[in-house]
Amino acid sequence: MGVFDPIKGFGVTFSTMFRKVVTEEYPEVKKIPAPRFHGKHQLNRHPDGLEKCVGCELCAWACPADAIFVEGGTNTEDERYSPGERYGMDYQINYLRCIGCGLCIEACPTRSLTMTNEYETADDNRRDLIFTKEDLLAPLLPGMEQPPHPMRLGNDEQDYYVRGPELARQAGVPEGETVETGPEEARR
Repeated sequence: MGVFDPIKGFGVTFSTMFRKVVTEEYPEVKKIPAPRFHGKHQLNRHPDGLEKCVGCELCAWACPADAIFVEGGTNTEDERYSPGERYGMDYQINYLRCIGCGLCIEACPTRSLTMTNEYETADDNRRDLIFTKEDLLAPLLPGMEQPPHPMRLGNDEQDYYVRGPELARQAGVPEGETVETGPEEARR
């Protein structure tokens, strides 16, 4: 050990003392995530308010962490939740198990399930981290009606899936605003 070793050690300390601080002041200052960030899941709606989820359970099968539970139900003419013959009656995502991989999003044939940029899902209660269908459903935008209700945009499910963008324009959804995400105010 040399005489100048302590001075070398203090040299490192002094050189870092005057650098710019890189600490983020979270939660006071929240960082905006990247556009393709995999955050909280969202179950989307059609322009008239019907749910896009048809209860096919493909998202649950694709999930490597077994974090998704879906139980399909059958639509009736009196109670219609989606344009198809089935809908997601019970839908749960367990965020204690979810690894945020996005395989469920890729497996969804109707683009019912997407991921938002919301990243604050931490909680001090384990039960609150199991999100139900009510927690995951996209908010109703202006012009949408709370299901159950009859199909408003056509006579069969082909009208919803084949002519989707045209129906959105007819329903009054502004250009450039998708039905999946809605306006920034509605996501909060």
